[in-house]
Amino acid sequence: MTLTFPSPAHLLAIQQAALRAADPARAVSSALRWDIPGKRLRVGDTVWDLLPGGRLALLAVGKAAVTMAQAVAEVLGESLTAGLVITKTGHTHGVKLPACLEVREASHPIPGADGYAAAQAAAHLLDGLTEVDHVLVLISGGASALLPFPAEGIGLNDLQVTTNLLLRAGAVIGEINAVRKHLDGLKGGQMVRRAAPAALAALILSDVVGDPLDVIASGPTVADPTTYADALAAVDRYGLRDRIPAPVRLRLEHGVGGGLPETPKPGDPLFAGTSRQVIASNRAAALAAAEEARRLGYATLLLTSSLEGEAREVGKMLAALAKEEVCYGAPLPLPACLVLGGETTVTVRGNGMGGRNQELALSAALALEGVCGAAVLSLATDGTDGPTDCAGAVVNGETIRMARALDLDPVAALANNDSYPLLKATGALIFTGPTGTNVNDVMVVLVRKTCGDI
Repeated sequence: MTLTFPSPAHLLAIQQAALRAADPARAVSSALRWDIPGKRLRVGDTVWDLLPGGRLALLAVGKAAVTMAQAVAEVLGESLTAGLVITKTGHTHGVKLPACLEVREASHPIPGADGYAAAQAAAHLLDGLTEVDHVLVLISGGASALLPFPAEGIGLNDLQVTTNLLLRAGAVIGEINAVRKHLDGLKGGQMVRRAAPAALAALILSDVVGDPLDVIASGPTVADPTTYADALAAVDRYGLRDRIPAPVRLRLEHGVGGGLPETPKPGDPLFAGTSRQVIASNRAAALAAAEEARRLGYATLLLTSSLEGEAREVGKMLAALAKEEVCYGAPLPLPACLVLGGETTVTVRGNGMGGRNQELALSAALALEGVCGAAVLSLATDGTDGPTDCAGAVVNGETIRMARALDLDPVAALANNDSYPLLKATGALIFTGPTGTNVNDVMVVLVRKTCGDI
């Protein structure tokens, strides 16, 4: 699609502003500094006095792990003695790290054998730490899937099937992670248990609405308030108890009955020597997008950074907001920009290709068909929307007309969760490549003054 509205230059500027605000390298550099080089290190609000003979290790996991680790290496230099960096396959291109850091790629969003091997290496690193050592943990979006460490009696395939069932059922991330924490030996605070007695600090890029530390990456460095009962309730909520693998069902039921130890809970002295800090979030990205739109001349409002819900329903809602602006110039005077942040979900009913941002965009396009002067953008800040090579899409009132002219059926595409081919054919897809960060999604509604005003 050759866009006349919104301006491609405006779209690019708004996207780039959001991504700059979520830049993991900048965030890490701001949170990490020496008080006394080689001796006293400040990690967020925590001060570490490095001890003679002690090691300073690094464990970075997530889609932004490489970028974050590179920033740490630049600050720490030769004081960094060892470490492991685990990221999504394809996210290591063009980045150089010190020889003391081992880099591994792993599967996402369904955990794979490569992730299991990486998790074993992570457990080995943590198990070898002592009371004179310090470990810096870097966490970013995708870490749950990238670090599968099945609990006793659970196989990797059990985790894969369970995760896939929950994702396809439309479970939200908190529900999925409550289950993960009770099937895994590193999640739900258990990373801290393995690292003890070493001091541990975590710097976190949040990819979860509201930035709950116990949910982000399944809370590997945080006390876990969820229980086996919560995990089983999440499974039952989607009618999956009879569909999940038998070892998973038996473990959860056994845990509910008190036959298994729980994950470490709030108040456990295990966490006395740990610290955690969120250094970048969706709200920061959404605020930056709004500020850039304002600079470009739009009346701008950040509606929320806590958006959740079924992608296709959210798409309809964003289209409704756009129509309100077109018809009534409300809630903002025109030209207007409404910004939202968060993460939607998709209940998979078909066998097509797409992602949550593409499904949202296609739904919005259907609702905007024929509407002049309005557009909706939906962007995954990590640059990969679902199992595709695009970051999302931008649609307007012409998108569906163009699709029909190409003999494409947008209603059937949406019903089959097959947004990618249609949006690609109409030129609506956004391609950024892996961005090196991940703070959920940013959605933008742009509306101009009149149909003839670009």
